[in-house]
Amino acid sequence: MASTRTAVRTYGVAARALLLFIVVLGIGYTAAITGIGQLALPAQANGSLVTNQDGDTVGSSLIGQSFADADGNPLPEYFQPRPSAAGDGYDAGASSGSNYGPENADLIAAIEDRRTQIAEFNGVSPEEIPADAVTASASGLDPHISPAYALLQVDRVAEARGIPVDEVRTLVEGNIQSPDLGYLGDPTVNVLQLNLALDATRG
Repeated sequence: MASTRTAVRTYGVAARALLLFIVVLGIGYTAAITGIGQLALPAQANGSLVTNQDGDTVGSSLIGQSFADADGNPLPEYFQPRPSAAGDGYDAGASSGSNYGPENADLIAAIEDRRTQIAEFNGVSPEEIPADAVTASASGLDPHISPAYALLQVDRVAEARGIPVDEVRTLVEGNIQSPDLGYLGDPTVNVLQLNLALDATRG
């Protein structure tokens, strides 16, 4: 009988401790962290969402997206992102790179094919195409391109929109983001934000 009472008492203590930890850690801690995030960094906590001039959510500044027609052809009036190996392209539910090594024949062939297509699409020499234009990122979701790739597309975008080249180049230069803390990484251009700024201009 004593052993039964001891067991019941032990189970009771364990049950109370479990309920306490559920309330404190499962509910209280989660609520506190969520509240801090909403107060201190609301944009980041909600997915770094980007809206257009009409206030409609059009994407996230952290996730790339394609600017192509229904057949997958790149739209000449928009700046194009780097390639994506995530699912069918920029699939946030299938983030991945190709995992091909630098000597993989399929990767080499894909790079050469992309280089030829991009050079033809933009009316430039294949030797001018920067590396990020023909290679996917490790996540397949990189929303950024290099300033070199953005500037390479200026003439094509300006012609497609019928606006001065200098105006488009100035827009690109104004959207170049410096490295984190001034020295971590390279300068980048967020393609979605650049295209939204482009849509906000005349043309």
